[in-house]
Amino acid sequence: ATKCNSCGTHDFATIFKQRRTEKLMRKPTGPRPPRGERGLVDSRNDFDAGQASSQSDAVNQIYGLIPVLEALRAGSKKLEQITIAEGARHERLRELLDLAKQARVPVHRAPRFALDRALPGVAHQGVLAKTSAASYRDADELLDELSSQVGTANPPLVLGLDAVEDPRNLGAILRTAECAGVGGVFIPERRAVGLTATVAKTAAGALEHISVARVTNLVQLIEQLKQRNIWVIGAAADGTSDYTEWDWTVPSALFLGGEGSGLHRLVRERCDALVRIPLRGRIESLNVSVAAGVILYEALRQRTARKSEGLNSGATETLQAPGESLIGGKNVLP
Repeated sequence: ATKCNSCGTHDFATIFKQRRTEKLMRKPTGPRPPRGERGLVDSRNDFDAGQASSQSDAVNQIYGLIPVLEALRAGSKKLEQITIAEGARHERLRELLDLAKQARVPVHRAPRFALDRALPGVAHQGVLAKTSAASYRDADELLDELSSQVGTANPPLVLGLDAVEDPRNLGAILRTAECAGVGGVFIPERRAVGLTATVAKTAAGALEHISVARVTNLVQLIEQLKQRNIWVIGAAADGTSDYTEWDWTVPSALFLGGEGSGLHRLVRERCDALVRIPLRGRIESLNVSVAAGVILYEALRQRTARKSEGLNSGATETLQAPGESLIGGKNVLP
């Protein structure tokens, strides 16, 4: 701005021009978003973060009552879950719910505005389905398959995941599990991520080779594993022994908790034993996918060593049955 020498005042025309120039320089230079899309960039990710974890999974969606009904009838698409808007009263919703129950596809309720945000400008009729990137195994069939390996030279190694919600964590875990020789992975139907496109990408092909099943209740799953003489070991920061002290050459099922919360109380209480990973730093815990890799490869190390020593035959005959007291550490390596 310029200043008048005679009166000490500023040239306001010059000031206005300078400020207008500065304002234009601060203005974003990118292309202007089309009308109807402004303000929606971030809101699309607000739709139930546990159910719609990333925009890359949005391509695996079917919306509208009839398209979802037809997908259920045909069975050609692997449906991960169905979300129905609260208050939806369509006469054919009952048919959809019945078909979803028969196909064991979880159904969730959500506010209608949440579906509107997930599908802006689309006539979704209050129905949204997500397709999975891979097929799930039937849980009972997988349990029977694992049970048949008990007492053999290759005892089952099972993985149970309690509310893992990050798709990249799940993908990394599945990749490690497949490499470590895990025979089956069980995840809960609710409050956990499923086999989404992000999971498949992070797993780097592991979904084509590893069996994954969904269950409605992890506590019931633990009891079913015990009935099949498979030991259930939970990983927890306050475990009673280090993970290297457990004898992983026996039929074993490792249970890992989700990000932040860890294992739920009832799951912890049903485990035969709780093991910990020693930490020497100031951080209290490891990422769940890292913890999975650490423990699963200890199990692989022990099993490989046992086979090389020729001691695998009859190893399970000296052990207690799963569910009995562990006082004395009978199933812990000396």
